[in-house]
Amino acid sequence: MPRAIWSGSISFGLVNIPVKLYSAISEKGVRFNQIDRRNNARVRQLRINEVDGSEVPYAEIVKGYEITTGTYVTVDEAELAEFMPEATHTIDLECFVGLSEIDPIFFDGAYHVAPAKAAKPYRLLVEAMERAGKVAIAKFVMRSKQHVAVLRPRDGALLLSMMVYADELNGVADIPEFDDVGEVRLDERELKMADQLIESLTEPFDPASYHDTYRDQVMELIDRKASGEALTPMITAAPSNDKVIDLMAALEASVAAAKGSRSRHPTAEAAAVPAGRSPAKPAKASAKKAPEKKASAKKASEKAQPKRKTA
Repeated sequence: MPRAIWSGSISFGLVNIPVKLYSAISEKGVRFNQIDRRNNARVRQLRINEVDGSEVPYAEIVKGYEITTGTYVTVDEAELAEFMPEATHTIDLECFVGLSEIDPIFFDGAYHVAPAKAAKPYRLLVEAMERAGKVAIAKFVMRSKQHVAVLRPRDGALLLSMMVYADELNGVADIPEFDDVGEVRLDERELKMADQLIESLTEPFDPASYHDTYRDQVMELIDRKASGEALTPMITAAPSNDKVIDLMAALEASVAAAKGSRSRHPTAEAAAVPAGRSPAKPAKASAKKAPEKKASAKKASEKAQPKRKTA
């Protein structure tokens, strides 16, 4: 059972709703430790002074901000405490907006917001937001840091999505590789073919159909090695970047492959049959030939039987 990582209340006008936050995401990965291959001992990291090479006691470590290369301004916890945001334990709803107004690039992590013995006001807020079709922009303090977040109804409950600040986003103008994109001229045939490719690959989103195949394969490898199985590593050649791509030919091949994949899908045959109409019955001519096939099969069976000798 997940544990609450924060408790407080939602401040909704003059109404306070006690709530708890539970992480809505459990990230799954494969974590490795550093091991000395000579004796399989765990490798530990030490805090080393880069000037004299001595180990630094934890009590002597302070925070430093590098202003120029090798030059630091140090600050201690007492100085930082003056600027720490006040831990008010409230999620203050600043305003309500449409969810479509928020670019998903701002989202960063999600939490379930559960009522803490305040089911009625909690349910009231959920249903009022659902009826209005709005989400709330909220501010709150967690782990000594002030956060901005989106509070939205989902499946009859509230979900809080953390947000990054606008000045934390890296702009496209800061990445030089985008400079040539605006100068590219596209052929109308290429655009139409790209439209067809997108259309042929369009389908309802099913999050359960996506898996971390790397993690699954790594865990299978670990299980096999733990059981004592000897494995030979497979080396896959890296793809070459020397090929000059014929864009039109690549688009045409992609569309053909996508259409072929769709036609082989189990749902393709059912989708091809109009609603309210049963699948087409076999032609009568085929039905008439059925007895002939049975007769042929019977003759073949009689030929295969050995002849009995008479006394």
